[in-house]
Amino acid sequence: MKLKISFFSLAMTLCAGSAFAGWQNSGYYVNDGYYIDDGSRFTVGFHGGLSLANAKMKNEIGSLEATYLVNTATGAVITELAYENLSLPSGYDDIGTGDIALLPVKKDFSKVAFTAGASIGFTIPYHPQWRIEAGFDHISETDYNQTPFLEGDLITSLDYSAHVFSSGVTSTVTTDIISAMAFYDFFDGKQKQLNQFIPYVGFGVGYASSKTTLKLTDIYGDLSKDSDLVNYGTVGADGVIQFADPVNNDSPTSTNIALLGSIGASYGISEYTFLDFNFRLMYVPKITWQLVNGSLHRDWFAAEDMFYTNFMVGLRFEF
Repeated sequence: MKLKISFFSLAMTLCAGSAFAGWQNSGYYVNDGYYIDDGSRFTVGFHGGLSLANAKMKNEIGSLEATYLVNTATGAVITELAYENLSLPSGYDDIGTGDIALLPVKKDFSKVAFTAGASIGFTIPYHPQWRIEAGFDHISETDYNQTPFLEGDLITSLDYSAHVFSSGVTSTVTTDIISAMAFYDFFDGKQKQLNQFIPYVGFGVGYASSKTTLKLTDIYGDLSKDSDLVNYGTVGADGVIQFADPVNNDSPTSTNIALLGSIGASYGISEYTFLDFNFRLMYVPKITWQLVNGSLHRDWFAAEDMFYTNFMVGLRFEF
């Protein structure tokens, strides 16, 4: 929060210098008394709408070996822990160990969320088609739940090709983006026309902060014999780890740069007030989810090439 406040305080200070010369119609008086408008304005905007989030999900577990057995009659593959707990009859052969880190994530990220934000900025003197804005966008919490989380073929240590499943996840992500953007409004003159649409394009960079939570379940028994993972929960009588609940731990934060692009149109309803219709694409290279228990953290999976596609409506004031 301190970072957000400091960022806007700095942006307000920078913008104020442009706006102070003439609060309503920035310009200057020449010797003969005529007023010249240089086209600069101080801008404040508010917007909200829907965000479509899409990303490729990637396994970030790191090396993790599990032992597998195969039913010689049916070819079904199960883990060593599942075999022990189910008290299965004979007819299963040990096929060696496989590295779960090599398994692909079964489902990519695709969700709809709400988004809202605000911006402050100014139009450039003598080039009022250009707007420079500092903005903040909040993308509400979305969930990613998947069982099985991993699924694929593994070549085991005994050279057996096994189709295996791994774990289940219940997770959430919330993203905030602080940005600096430049916009170009397509109009002639120094004052935007009223009662008509004025298209614009924009681009910029930002700082993305994504807060995540992760609840892991070992429903296939391939995780609970790992010596490191036992530190992330408690082991039950059946030998299965009950992983720590994220509500009992601080939510980890994944930070990254963000790239932004925007197209839209504004509609002047008064000299200082504009309806704003905006399509904005936000790109975040990577968001990482971690398994957490107290001070312990371990990367588990990541959303790579996250695209937030925002459709927003708002108000912009230009003074």
